[in-house]
Amino acid sequence: MKMRLILAAAALALSACAPLSIYHRPGVTVAQMQADRTECEVRALRDAPVATRIRRNPPIFEPARQYCDSRGNCVFRPGYWREGAIYTEDVNRGLRARVQDMCMGQRGYRPVTVPRCSASVASAAPRTPTRTLPALAPNSCAIRYDDGSWQIVTPVRAPQ
Repeated sequence: MKMRLILAAAALALSACAPLSIYHRPGVTVAQMQADRTECEVRALRDAPVATRIRRNPPIFEPARQYCDSRGNCVFRPGYWREGAIYTEDVNRGLRARVQDMCMGQRGYRPVTVPRCSASVASAAPRTPTRTLPALAPNSCAIRYDDGSWQIVTPVRAPQ
């Protein structure tokens, strides 16, 4: 249990450093975007359901080896085949992502990745999670908060 908490905390800390990937349409509320995304996720899951397949990696041949100790006593170990690992794969995963992207595109959204703001920009910005998606500029960046919310900021460039 303690290890799970540590891993969850590490994942949360790493996600705070990652860029923000969202569906974007200027002027739409974040709540509406999230509702539209959920509807599109449900549609994609309905149209391209999870189709788990069990797969196996190919076997691996381990060559023969000779092991010797410090007194010169040697043991010969013949080569052998080691079974490939078994894993599962959702063969519809890529299709489901394309169906979701298509659904969101039909609603006027486009997928965007907004880079993380520098520490100086994040500390200067008032802590106000984004409620309505703003127009994006080349210098727009995102601040992530511990509660899962985020803020898109477009720093004003100083006149030169």
